[in-house]
Amino acid sequence: MKTALLAALASLLPLATAWAQPEPVPGDFHIRNFRFASGETLPDLVLHYRTIGTPRRDASGTVRNAVLLLHGTTGSGKGFLSPNFAGTLFGPGQLLDASRYYLILPDGIGHGESSRPSQGLHARFPRYTYDDMVAAQHALVTSGLGVDHLRLVLGTSMGAMHAWVWAERYPGFADGLVPLAAVPAAIAGRNRVLRRMISEDIREDPEWKNGDYTSQPRGLRAAVQILLVMISAPVQWQTLAPTRDAADRLLSDQMAARLSGADANDFLYAFEASREYDPSPGLEKIDSPVLAINFADDTINPPELGLMEKLMPRVPRGRYVLIPIGRETRGHGTHSWPAVWGEHLKKFLEDLPDRGR
Repeated sequence: MKTALLAALASLLPLATAWAQPEPVPGDFHIRNFRFASGETLPDLVLHYRTIGTPRRDASGTVRNAVLLLHGTTGSGKGFLSPNFAGTLFGPGQLLDASRYYLILPDGIGHGESSRPSQGLHARFPRYTYDDMVAAQHALVTSGLGVDHLRLVLGTSMGAMHAWVWAERYPGFADGLVPLAAVPAAIAGRNRVLRRMISEDIREDPEWKNGDYTSQPRGLRAAVQILLVMISAPVQWQTLAPTRDAADRLLSDQMAARLSGADANDFLYAFEASREYDPSPGLEKIDSPVLAINFADDTINPPELGLMEKLMPRVPRGRYVLIPIGRETRGHGTHSWPAVWGEHLKKFLEDLPDRGR
C-alpha cells in the first residue's frame, strides 16, 4: 500500500514541477452591507480570492482573457491549485495556460477564507443561498477586479451549479460556461435526502447547542460519513481498498483528512445553501454556449435518472457529455481530474466564439 502511494505521488511530480510559476496572488474583497436573498444583511462580507495571470483588454477596454473557476461544497479556490488540476490545465501550452489567461479563483461565501459562520456569528450568520454566492462572485469580478467580461466560467460540483446560475442571471457576461458534475434542476430524490441527513445529523445533535458549541459536535462526524457516501466511487474504491483492512484504512484516512479543520456550522450552512437551487425554468433563455460534463459513476448525479437528457435539449447552445466509467474516473470527484475530460474542454474552447469580436 505504501509503495503504491509513493508511486502515485511520484507520477504527480512532473505536473507539480510544470505548475511552479506564476504564483497565485491572494486578496480580500469587502462588500459593505451585503443584502442576502433572505433579507438579512452583513455589514462587511469578505470574499477571499486568488488570481493567476494578467487581465488583457481589447481596444475598447474590455477584458478578453478572464476565466472564473468555481469550487465545490466545503472546498475553496485553493483546491484548483492541486497538481492534478493546475498541473494539467494552467501550465505553459496547456488549455488554461496562466501566461495567456487571467484566472480568478474565489472562495465562496461560507467557504475557505471568506466570511463564514465559524468566524463568530455561528448560527446567526445569514442563511445564504447559491444566488447569494453568485451575486457576491459577480461583485468581486466586476467591482473588485474590474473585469467586465469572462471568457469562461468553469465550475465543479457546487461550482457547476453556480455556473448554471451565472448563465441565467448574467446573460452574455461569459463567452462560455462549463459545469462539471451537476444537473440544472432542483435537488430532489436521493441527493436531497442525503443533504437532509447531513443537516439533521448536525442540527439534532444536542452537542450542537443551536450553533453555539465550544467543541465540534459528534454530529459533524456523522455528516462527514454521509458526504463520503455521496462522493464514493465503487470501482475506484475497490481498486484502492481491495481487502477488508485496506477498506478500513481508507475510511480512517478519509475521515481524518475531512474532519481536520472542519466546522459543524460551516458544514451545515454549505449543504443547506442548495435548498432553493433550480435553474430549470430558465434554460431556454441561456444565450451562451454551455458544455455540461457528467460522469457515469457519480453517486450524486447518477445518469440512470435521465435528467440531463431531458434538460439539455432546452439549452439553445448546450452540449452534454457523459464520461463512461473507466480506470481514471473517480465518481463525483472526477470533476477535479481534467486529464479525464480535458479533450472535451479543448474542443469547446477551440469552437467558442468571442463575444464582441
